[in-house]
Amino acid sequence: MNDVSLSPRALDLKSVDLSLGAGAARVHVLKDVCVHITAGETVGLVGPSGSGKSTLLMVMAGLERPDSGTVAVAGTDITRLSEDALARFRGRHIGIVFQSFHLIPTMTALENVAVPLELAGRRDAFARAARELEAVGLAHRAGHYPAQLSGGEQQRVAVARALAPEPPILVADEPTGNLDEATGRQIMDLLFAAHAARGTTLVLVTHDAALAKRCGRVLQVRSGLIVADSTRTTAGAEVTA
Repeated sequence: MNDVSLSPRALDLKSVDLSLGAGAARVHVLKDVCVHITAGETVGLVGPSGSGKSTLLMVMAGLERPDSGTVAVAGTDITRLSEDALARFRGRHIGIVFQSFHLIPTMTALENVAVPLELAGRRDAFARAARELEAVGLAHRAGHYPAQLSGGEQQRVAVARALAPEPPILVADEPTGNLDEATGRQIMDLLFAAHAARGTTLVLVTHDAALAKRCGRVLQVRSGLIVADSTRTTAGAEVTA
């Protein structure tokens, strides 16, 4: 296996600040956040509700723009991109899995997985989508609509959709939050298997301590700040920066 310490940075956030809301309801969500994630790492973002961990993930994915600071993805400062350019860049570089699946209800599983491939102009969009559904064990459900699928099956479709464009970075926001323990474990097995097989950088938000322990590195977020950065050694011990 490649030494990730010798790999380029997948994500590089410097002095990121972000406030959300307006007037008296405006909240300072991220405060001078600096994060450097090496290509091929598995990183868990943990912290109490309202700590800013999901917002931090959305900033990494280019779904939220910071008020100040820089966010570099694979060496490109995405804060300088227009909305259209950012959408195209994100489609090529970042796969996203949400807690609530975000499948299009009027499309079949196959069509949902094919969407990002069609947007990217892939002529083999449906063939590729079919292979991804097979990889997550849902080839037999390709023609079913989201309402006809269980929660676990819907999340498998969402994982297949995120992986279909073969992005170098995969981010997941509480991907097991709406699933029972056994089904959630299966979804995480898929994500970590994809990381191992494809060499993706995996960043996930989770409140599950057992899931966080599967990551090679854990960032603890509290009140918009990263308060701890722990790296798991090959012996299983944690080293906190």
